Amino acid sequence: MKRLSLLLLLLLPAVASFAQREQSIWLFGQQAGLSFPADGGAPTPLLTSKMTTYEGSAVATNQQGQLLFYTNGEFVFNRQHQVMPNGKKLMGSNSSTQSALIVPDPGSGNVFYVFTVAAQGNGNGLRYSTVDMTRDNGLGDVPRANALLITPVAEKLAAVRHQNGRDVWIVAHRWNSNAFVTFLVTADGVQGTPILSNVGSMHAGPGRNAIGAMKFSPDGKKLAVALWREANKYEVFDFDRKTGKVSNVKAFAPYPEAYGVEFSPDGSKLYGSSNGEGGGEAQIFQFDLKTGKATVVGKSANRKVGSLQRAPDGNIYVAREDNPFLGVIQNPNSDKATYLDNGLKLGGRRSKLGLPNFITEPENR
Repeated sequence: MKRLSLLLLLLLPAVASFAQREQSIWLFGQQAGLSFPADGGAPTPLLTSKMTTYEGSAVATNQQGQLLFYTNGEFVFNRQHQVMPNGKKLMGSNSSTQSALIVPDPGSGNVFYVFTVAAQGNGNGLRYSTVDMTRDNGLGDVPRANALLITPVAEKLAAVRHQNGRDVWIVAHRWNSNAFVTFLVTADGVQGTPILSNVGSMHAGPGRNAIGAMKFSPDGKKLAVALWREANKYEVFDFDRKTGKVSNVKAFAPYPEAYGVEFSPDGSKLYGSSNGEGGGEAQIFQFDLKTGKATVVGKSANRKVGSLQRAPDGNIYVAREDNPFLGVIQNPNSDKATYLDNGLKLGGRRSKLGLPNFITEPENR
């Protein structure tokens, strides 16, 4: 009996991760998509998307992994792949690295917030729109759009569950500043006053410097950013899930045209995509967060690689511009992780530079 109890305890983390089906559908790129099975196996292409986005996107599903809606930061599509009523003029940009992020209202099972960030630090800034799934016969509507939170901001947008397991932190980065801005989403709505954390590099200069992704580690205790030009670096910070504060920068540089970042499933490694000056050489790097060791995991035949995204199957996928395949980082927890450039065929559709943006849901919540 003791052996059986021990076995069940060992299986709990895997069962918990498979039970969270909210990230089982990915829609991105040139009407591309993937569906990840409940057993943690390899994904299959989805060919139903009507969305085209050069960079960011976000997808909402229910807890069973069924599609609710999706967006590129400009249009909101319902599960029948039609643009929602009032879902045509969101003020994000399909050419913003992380153009959109969908957060369920902690006080309602039917209301969602769509956060958007503009391209290249322009005045549209960080905004949010409300999706009500009780409207339009259960297909959803956008009764409120483009409420301004702060402007200008970089193209970075990430979210993590609060330590209380209920609320959600939204994190962006001010433009022409070294300040992270953190907003709390509660059952009472989106709090309008941000928590500021002045730490790390300035995000400033020509508008293109706003390019680059931001990601939380699986436990929500670390936050990584990629700074494109002219900073050319990755930075990793500590994040406090109780207070929303960002602190203690650690930098990895120089990595020209740093774009995507992602943590390994166990949080021990950081991965980054870099394209070299002027799209010179597309490479994937691994950074050991304990030792600081940097390793080239692989190179791409593509002129440009983009976003990195951790998947339910334990791999990390790599967006390749205008390519019918995604790259795949296998065994990402290992020092000997491998990269397959033509790793996953998209069923005839093409990737661009982005992959979907999701809330980080720490298992200890």
